[in-house]
Amino acid sequence: MHKVDVLLGLQWGDEGKGKIVDVLTPSYDVIARFQGGPNAGHSLEFSSIKHILHTIPSGIFHDEKVNLIGNGVVIDPVVFKKEVDSLESLGVKVSENLLISRKAHLILPSHRILDAASEASKGDTKIGSTLKGIGPAYMDKTGRNGLRVGDIMLPGFLEKYRFLTGKHMEILRQYNYKDDPENYEKDWFDGTDKMRAFKFIDSEYYIDTLLKDNRKILAEGAQGTLLDIDFGSYPYVTSSNTICAGACTGLGIAPSKIGEVMGIFKAYCTRVGGGPFPTELTDKTGDLLREQGKEFGSTTGRPRRCGWLDLPALKYSIMINGVTQLIITKADVLTGIDTIKICTAYRHEGEITGHLPFDSSGKVEPVYKEFRGWKKDISAIRNCRDLPSEFNEYISYIEKETGVPVTMISLGPDRSAAVFPDKG
Repeated sequence: MHKVDVLLGLQWGDEGKGKIVDVLTPSYDVIARFQGGPNAGHSLEFSSIKHILHTIPSGIFHDEKVNLIGNGVVIDPVVFKKEVDSLESLGVKVSENLLISRKAHLILPSHRILDAASEASKGDTKIGSTLKGIGPAYMDKTGRNGLRVGDIMLPGFLEKYRFLTGKHMEILRQYNYKDDPENYEKDWFDGTDKMRAFKFIDSEYYIDTLLKDNRKILAEGAQGTLLDIDFGSYPYVTSSNTICAGACTGLGIAPSKIGEVMGIFKAYCTRVGGGPFPTELTDKTGDLLREQGKEFGSTTGRPRRCGWLDLPALKYSIMINGVTQLIITKADVLTGIDTIKICTAYRHEGEITGHLPFDSSGKVEPVYKEFRGWKKDISAIRNCRDLPSEFNEYISYIEKETGVPVTMISLGPDRSAAVFPDKG
């Protein structure tokens, strides 16, 4: 029997998960998204066209594949409708190839307003929320107040909506924040009408049946491990479990049914919004990485903070997730930099450590190892034998230190821009 393979990010998100899922999709029958919401922005590029998906799994461009939005995802019907309309205009068979878990929760207009009010109230202590209503929706989920996808089809849906919106308005009065959900309700209910055209399922039973039929499933994560609500750089984190365990709770899979765990990381690090970033570069090299890597958020458009690869953080993510394969992205961005650095440890409170500190607000100084850069443009390379020796030295060091093989190297945004070391 096949097991469910998991693909997730090992940094602070933006590792290139969408492109990699798109590349891997031909090897699977089903692509299943297991957590997060429209704060995700998974970019795919092919035929010289860039596509950004926020809610729908990144296998949707393959007509013969099934895509599933799992119970761990929170869905904004407004964003969902826009995404579906855009895909349908390209001829993508969305309604035929997309299933939605009945147990996935809905983001209401008042969730978005609460998100904005909460962030505005924090002043200088803002966490850098995408203001998509994600946090308040997950708070209602854990507070047992939430509306779920399955509720759309039940009598009393409107009454449930009005009741929850009323509770939100009471909270907003405490914030003294002026906005009215009614301003957004037409689009929201249009979105729920659009959702009714899709098949709602109990994903846990569906996946169990698939596994018994020996079908191949890829679970697609959003955000990144270091943004996990439990194990990320709290409080500068997202509201869900972005790690491998989140695939179990976000789809209804037993831990024993997890197969390969593929971890994606950039050849350097980026971060959007607030929070600790030990290897951050605020100099010309950081600007160069941002420019060459086009490091601007696909969901927010915000410029990303850039820095060197952080090995202690990468090892931590590998440990937490049980990573069996590494996939490196944006390696081509480092081309032309004379000296490339990797953080191998931290100097924290007078000691050298390889562990991430609990108090991420304290002074953490990276300890670096330097590598020779390469001048050769590697973006068009499709065979590992053509990669520069300096690049191979960089990859070999990462493999040696992590103990996990690099099985794919992404050298650009297009789905064809990849080489596979294990295939020569």
